Amino acid sequence: MGTVIVAGVVVVGFAINEALDAYELSGRRPEARPAPETRPVPETAPAPQKPSPKKRPKPEPKGPDFPPLEPPETSERDRSRCEPIPVPYHLGGNKLHNKCADRIPNNSFPGGDVFVNGKNFDALQLATRTLWEIKTDNFDTYPPDLREIVVESQVEKLRHERALALACEFNFGVGVLSPAHKLALELADPELKGLIEVMEWC
Repeated sequence: MGTVIVAGVVVVGFAINEALDAYELSGRRPEARPAPETRPVPETAPAPQKPSPKKRPKPEPKGPDFPPLEPPETSERDRSRCEPIPVPYHLGGNKLHNKCADRIPNNSFPGGDVFVNGKNFDALQLATRTLWEIKTDNFDTYPPDLREIVVESQVEKLRHERALALACEFNFGVGVLSPAHKLALELADPELKGLIEVMEWC
């Protein structure tokens, strides 16, 4: 505001000075009329005002351009559910099934299941981190319709069990009694190829 007033005084003073010079040169009185037009200061180009520190807008604080990092997904609970827990018995297995599970080469916990990721697996080879499921069906004796039903049911379960094992970074193996059973499962789900073994040990 002070700058505007000073500028106005300078303009008015300059106009009066010009009028006096003109009067001295002409040697006569100036006509009785209002002083030369002096426009209000706002019409002149005022000097740019520096914003007052009090009125200066404060920039709003900006957050980072990226979302904050989430904590790692691996929690204590995740580690505990993936930690193999030996079970001192086989759940729901018959004698042949239990014998085949216990005799898996390098079985780390014979005599019972191993609980991992919410599921009782039939065996675990710690050396290769492989969880096993054993199928002791007399597959070769089944009629075609029953074979189809058994394969469809087993493939669905094996996919689920394999996913549970892989989620905890374990390999997955399946033991069957006959080459025909092995082939039928692999044809039903090619992803099982290389995972199924005919159990020569049982």
